[in-house]
Amino acid sequence: MKRLAYGLAAVVFLLDQLVKHWIVNIVQLEEKITIPVLPFFSLTWVENRGVSMGMLTADTEVGRWLLVGLTALIATVVAVWIRRERLWPESVALGLILGGALGNIVDRVRFGYVVDFVHLHWGTWSFYVFNIADAAITIGVIILLFRALIGRSDGNSERLPNA
Repeated sequence: MKRLAYGLAAVVFLLDQLVKHWIVNIVQLEEKITIPVLPFFSLTWVENRGVSMGMLTADTEVGRWLLVGLTALIATVVAVWIRRERLWPESVALGLILGGALGNIVDRVRFGYVVDFVHLHWGTWSFYVFNIADAAITIGVIILLFRALIGRSDGNSERLPNA
């Protein structure tokens, strides 16, 4: 299960960082602010200095580094959890969370904020702007919550061969 989770974390991290590189350096979205792509989807530049949906905004250097430390602590806990996990659904969830957390840590260290750019909207309705790392973290947390609510089985049907 460790290889599955760490491999997925690496894929999420690399995809997140490659797309952010494209957004920052190729598209140069910061200069354009918003690029409509579809009627319900735009690329929109947001410098997120907080955590999920802008909560716990850290506008100071101290706040920035506290968020880096907090996120690194969470990533460490998730990495340890991965080493102990035996079931593939939880391993997938933890890999998504770890990869997303690492992607956002890199942003916060490099830029002082997390680069968000995915903007879903319809008419006057607008969802928070997010990134691939945020989406991975959210999906991972939803999987863990769903598994906690429905309960885990004995694990025999959810173990990968030779796990």
